[in-house]
Amino acid sequence: MTTERGNRKTRVGIVISDKMDKTVVVKVDHLVKHPVYKKYIKRRITFKAHDEQNACGVGDKVLIVETRPLSRDKRWRVREILEKNVIV
Repeated sequence: MTTERGNRKTRVGIVISDKMDKTVVVKVDHLVKHPVYKKYIKRRITFKAHDEQNACGVGDKVLIVETRPLSRDKRWRVREILEKNVIV
């Protein structure tokens, strides 16, 4: 019998650092509506993601997926590289 795991969270972001071995830092932007002024504010958060082949470079647009804890800070994996070097 096959059992399905729960839906894992996915995010699309831009790699801002690849200096660690098999780890990249990914910046994810999202818009939040201000409760009083009704203006949209850009918020960003950074995630450390596991990159097994060290294939990602700074500026790449990547899809990351939630996973089990891999280290103290890493809870995400790079699923695929959507675009290479978005920032020139």
